[in-house]
Amino acid sequence: MNGNDRQPVGEEIEPPGMSAKATWIVSAAVMASRVFGLVRDMIFAALFGSSWLMDCFNLAFRVPNLLRDLFAEGALSQAFVTTFSKRLKSEGDESAWMLANRMMTLTTVFMSFVSLLGILAAPWIVDLLTSFSRTGATARAYDPYQIELMVTLVRIMYPFILLLSLAALVMGMLNAKNVFGMPALSSCFFNIGSMVGGAAIGYWMDPSWGPRSLIGFSIGVLIGGLAQLVCQFPALRRAGYRFVANFNWNDPGVRQVLKLMAPAVISASVVQINVVVNSMFAYGVAEGAVSSLSYAFRLMQLPIGVFGVAVATVTLPALSRAAIGGIAPEFCPTLGKGLRLVMFLVLPSTIGLAVLADPIISLLFERGAFDASDRLQTAGALQAYGYGLLFYAGLKVLQPAFYAIDKRWMPMFVSFLALGMNLGLNYLFVFVFRWGHESLALTTSIVAAVNFLILYIAMRKFAGDPGTSGLLGLLGKLGIAGGLMGGLCLAANRFLFGNLSEMAFVLKGIYLALTIGAGAAIYFVVAKLLRVSEAEEALGMVMRKLRR
Repeated sequence: MNGNDRQPVGEEIEPPGMSAKATWIVSAAVMASRVFGLVRDMIFAALFGSSWLMDCFNLAFRVPNLLRDLFAEGALSQAFVTTFSKRLKSEGDESAWMLANRMMTLTTVFMSFVSLLGILAAPWIVDLLTSFSRTGATARAYDPYQIELMVTLVRIMYPFILLLSLAALVMGMLNAKNVFGMPALSSCFFNIGSMVGGAAIGYWMDPSWGPRSLIGFSIGVLIGGLAQLVCQFPALRRAGYRFVANFNWNDPGVRQVLKLMAPAVISASVVQINVVVNSMFAYGVAEGAVSSLSYAFRLMQLPIGVFGVAVATVTLPALSRAAIGGIAPEFCPTLGKGLRLVMFLVLPSTIGLAVLADPIISLLFERGAFDASDRLQTAGALQAYGYGLLFYAGLKVLQPAFYAIDKRWMPMFVSFLALGMNLGLNYLFVFVFRWGHESLALTTSIVAAVNFLILYIAMRKFAGDPGTSGLLGLLGKLGIAGGLMGGLCLAANRFLFGNLSEMAFVLKGIYLALTIGAGAAIYFVVAKLLRVSEAEEALGMVMRKLRR
């Protein structure tokens, strides 16, 4: 593409550094990771259902998991990839590796301190997490044993943040060197390690799968975190990296990473912060509400992780390179292409999760300790989360773009607004309207939509139009394809899934597979007939694979 020409987003473009092949490689790897994560939740559901035990485990895991998103997979990852990519292009490999060594050393020291602080402060952390459960008309009875168990679990799992922060830096280095597959697969190793190790230790500690078994699963979290870090070492070594401890942190690159991180600590993970707030409210709503929201959020994260994160992972280095020395002509087309891909890939998931929530939850979770009432409770949360799915995924692409153009404070300001709105709506829905846990998921969707729309308008002002008319035109075409797909899903929901509790597991699986397959076929074929370029590209890739 000529550097002086801005192609409309509606046309087929292939921005530098962002190939459809790379996007699909990351998508496949992340899909495997999310599937293993789903299997992990299925095992939890079968063993514990939506019980107070799972509420304790999920609430205890919220803080280290939040810090993972804030420091590791959120702010640290985005800030480091942006800075490392620019250093790699402007000064070469040797200078970039030196920056990486300084950041690895600094992260090890700082996150070790954060982990120690979290272990010591665990009682106060748990007190904060359960604060909403002791107030208002929905107040939950105080149980000292549950509080003590949560404190123990928090202390065991807190060092998880150290392992995942280092893993995020390694992932950032590999992504900047255009290595996407193994970093995306690394989460598989976390899920396998945490589940296998946790189940083995948990069974050894309590064969009846009582409270003590959760201590084993908490240790499994650390085993999984270590596996996610170590599995990337061979690929990093092949890329040319050798670690040498470097305490010389007075480096412009280090300062730039920390400078980018300051606002990103809040803005990059606003959805996760809202999830923690939701869990705090949910713990006081009803027993099992935290677990139901957690199971639903896992399913909602599947399309986000597979498509939203995949597109963002491939797009961010390209956006960073396009913003060196100012905003290059290819910046807006690159961003627009990323948003178009997300819209095309995530919309059918939004429709499918909303319409087929009941049968999906029943197939995946309804066994063992997880009964029909748990299914209905979880399906309601999944539908409410699904309303904001498209916006969640879009934020994964849009937010990092602000760091690339050095407008990092804008997402932070919007996030302050989003957090305030989340707290206000949660209080209104739970304490004033007396709505159930589904309202907490609905709040998260509303906040994600507002967050995305404000940031999109701001990006148009700062960098130019990413192709609004093209995005709206694409949304109209996909609306037609999605509407036909949704009609098929509604018919299947009515005529095939009338009595889920009595239906055999295999039959549910066959019916769902047929429904989802037919729905996806309708969506892709109609999109292709409407000349949606992303559909033609996706179908073309599939046909090429089949011919080989």
